[in-house]
Amino acid sequence: MASQRVFQLGLRRAVAPGFRVQPVGRMLQRRLAATSGGNEQSASEILAKQRLLRPVSPHLTIYKPQITWYGSGLNRITAVILSGGLYIFGIAYLAAPTLGWHLESPSMIAAVAAWPVWAKVSAKIAVGMPFFYHCLNGLRHLSWDVGVGFNNMTVQRTGWAAVAASAALTLYYAFST
Repeated sequence: MASQRVFQLGLRRAVAPGFRVQPVGRMLQRRLAATSGGNEQSASEILAKQRLLRPVSPHLTIYKPQITWYGSGLNRITAVILSGGLYIFGIAYLAAPTLGWHLESPSMIAAVAAWPVWAKVSAKIAVGMPFFYHCLNGLRHLSWDVGVGFNNMTVQRTGWAAVAASAALTLYYAFST
């Protein structure tokens, strides 16, 4: 049916060049573009006027913050912290013999043993919090990959549970011997 309509319209245009048919729907659309020999200055002015008429997308400040936002951001930040620390230590470990640093296990254990208690606890918290949160939130994401826990209430509960469990595990790790 569509091919017949296209053929008829083409035939009408061939027979009567002044006869214009504007078919409705998705068939054939003829859009005549108005062109003029304007300069670049007028073109940029027209573009600037059109930009003023465009709708402005809403900013994040108009939305109510949710645990999913913070959880996603914190998961990415902890990933950067953990992978960045791994890369920095790995490069330092490889460069240590050349630079004369002693990053072997016995010398590192002796150096950390000389630290005061508050420094050891702070270092454990600085390493433990990103590690535990990223691991627990990774388990959340693995359950989502399987298709479990997509209910809004479940997502909120597991988000807060990941925060609480990572805080508890970090404190346990920081203050255990």
